[in-house]
Amino acid sequence: MTNFPAEVASISARQNETAPATVELSADHGGTSPYWSLLRRMRPKSGLRRLARTCVVVSLDFMVIAITLSFLISLEQASGLTTRIMNPSFVALFSAVTTFCFVSAGLYKQNWRFVSLADCSTLLLTVSGSLAVAWITSLSVSELFNLGVAVWPLMVVHFCVSAILMLSMRMLRRSVRELHARFLNDTVAAGASKSKRIVLIGDPEWAVSVIDLMRANKATPVSVIGVLLPRRADTITRLAGIPVLGCHFDFAQSLETLALKGKKPDAVVVCDDGVNLSDMEMAQVMRQVREHGLEIIRINDPWNKLLERPPSVDFDKLPISDLLGRKEVELKGDAISRQVLGQCVLVTGAGGTIGGELVRQLAGFRPAKLVLVDHSEFALYSVEMRLREAYPDLNIVPELCNIRDSLEVRRMFARHLPSIVYHAAALKHVPMVEMNPCGGAHTNIIGTRNIADAVCEFSARAMVQVSTDKAVNPIGLMGATKRVGELYCQSLDFCGIDDNDAPRFMTVRFGNVLGSSGSVVPLFKRQLLEGRPLTITHPDIERFFMSVQEAVHLILESSSHALEANSTRGSIFVLDMGEPVKIIDLARRMIRLFGLEPEIDVPIQVVGLRPGEKLFEELFDSCEEEVESGINGLQEARSKPIPLPLITKAIDQLHAAIRSGNAAEVLQITHTLVKLPSSGVDMTSLYEKSPTAWRAIGPKLVMEA
Repeated sequence: MTNFPAEVASISARQNETAPATVELSADHGGTSPYWSLLRRMRPKSGLRRLARTCVVVSLDFMVIAITLSFLISLEQASGLTTRIMNPSFVALFSAVTTFCFVSAGLYKQNWRFVSLADCSTLLLTVSGSLAVAWITSLSVSELFNLGVAVWPLMVVHFCVSAILMLSMRMLRRSVRELHARFLNDTVAAGASKSKRIVLIGDPEWAVSVIDLMRANKATPVSVIGVLLPRRADTITRLAGIPVLGCHFDFAQSLETLALKGKKPDAVVVCDDGVNLSDMEMAQVMRQVREHGLEIIRINDPWNKLLERPPSVDFDKLPISDLLGRKEVELKGDAISRQVLGQCVLVTGAGGTIGGELVRQLAGFRPAKLVLVDHSEFALYSVEMRLREAYPDLNIVPELCNIRDSLEVRRMFARHLPSIVYHAAALKHVPMVEMNPCGGAHTNIIGTRNIADAVCEFSARAMVQVSTDKAVNPIGLMGATKRVGELYCQSLDFCGIDDNDAPRFMTVRFGNVLGSSGSVVPLFKRQLLEGRPLTITHPDIERFFMSVQEAVHLILESSSHALEANSTRGSIFVLDMGEPVKIIDLARRMIRLFGLEPEIDVPIQVVGLRPGEKLFEELFDSCEEEVESGINGLQEARSKPIPLPLITKAIDQLHAAIRSGNAAEVLQITHTLVKLPSSGVDMTSLYEKSPTAWRAIGPKLVMEA
């Protein structure tokens, strides 16, 4: 959505770059020549100019009162009255008292350049009151108060004539200013390389305000060539001198008419207030505008915010249950408080969607220190500021750290010695990782190993890794890298099976998070707001969905339960997300929430599967066993681990391939490690019988499996 004043300014800036020098001179009212510079220096200061202007206006009003009074008295033929009040002293006194009343009433503090009906009413009231005071004062001083009824006709006529003349004088002044401004606008537009023609769509009051705003901006080569109203109004043919082309339903016909006149518009400005044009009508307008290849500028009506009118659809507060097709899972947080309270907690990827919600909820459990880790400076700054505003007494430490660098990670752990680590940092966009295999493996595998190794070295109690259902039987590299991260943490967790003081390594696996960055809901939102068709990759594609609150509850609840109950090592916690949702059904739900009809008002286009994308997602790998976790809404996945020496050696080879930029080897090692648990080889028994032999044949098995 475009901000109209900013758009106008950008248009002016772009066109002034190519406009000839004469345009710059006319727009600046004189350019930069020595003559005009001298004149500008000779101009009096603003305070003196304002005083001089007020004196001139007061003098004009004094003259109007005096002249009209003298003229009316000269027309009066009543005997005695004319000769008694027709003298210069009476007229001067009357005019002076009247103008003094004008000044006292603040009449000259109003800016008559923008005169309105309310201003005219104020003028009439001020004139009537001032004239009444002037008549009473003048007649009393002149000892003519006993004339009484004989003066009333003269007073009424004088009031009418004076008010008309004073109002006409101000309207004439405004008309001259507007003609001057319009002449300058026409000069600038004629001298510019190209004047941008626009059509307004909105209610009459809004259209007039926009036209006045544009005319006030003298240096903007933009011209309004027509107005379309939200509803048919045959009695309105012109607004502020601009022709009314009809209703917004007549858009196509209006364009044809303008094209025949050689005035085809370049852009359409629409008042997007959610009141005069419904969501359905707005979508229809935007579709027609795009079909004709025109630029569209949508302006939010500030009155809706001032009057607290809610929009028809607030996309920041979409009903999640309507999009999910189910109720959100509610998890209790009693165990979380017992594990987090008073501890040093470190969160990687704190600037992301999951990480940001994670630190927000963790802050409510009052840890002794909350360390925020992210590689993006702005993301880290944003989440830190929000937390400091919400929890001013909490010890919050931002750490700008690249988890790919093991030395940097170790130094960070040495500074803070965290008790619990939540690892949410990852590259998660499937096509992006598929096109950048070395970068994806570097962050998702090497970065995960760096964090996990630091947890072991600095004796943290636990590490909780955030994973995804794309790690289950993956076909793309993103899912495969996340699966290798799961396997490495699982191997580390099994290493402490006989040591109660060994760190715990837990993995939390869930589906797509609604509204997260890069997910389908923000994409659909943007397409709907821009009036574009909604795009899906396949009509049968489906995904598991959850809210960000559900995802974070899952992370906190599962990890706290595992620590408190000392649960089975090597488990992966999975949220019960119900049945998967078809993306096309989600698109239809969003269209209906927007107040439109799918395929009628908003089409849905199929664009084809992206690289590394699956039609269906799964929650459990083929080599995993599904067991109950004992927590409502949570299940556990258990599988045979890869011995730590084997997976460590394989990841070392992977790291060497990443450093050399060998993408083919990165793909081979990653996908081979993923397939190893389901290869049928009893790796644990083989390693227990002969660790030395396993170290020798393990890497070869990885490469050949």
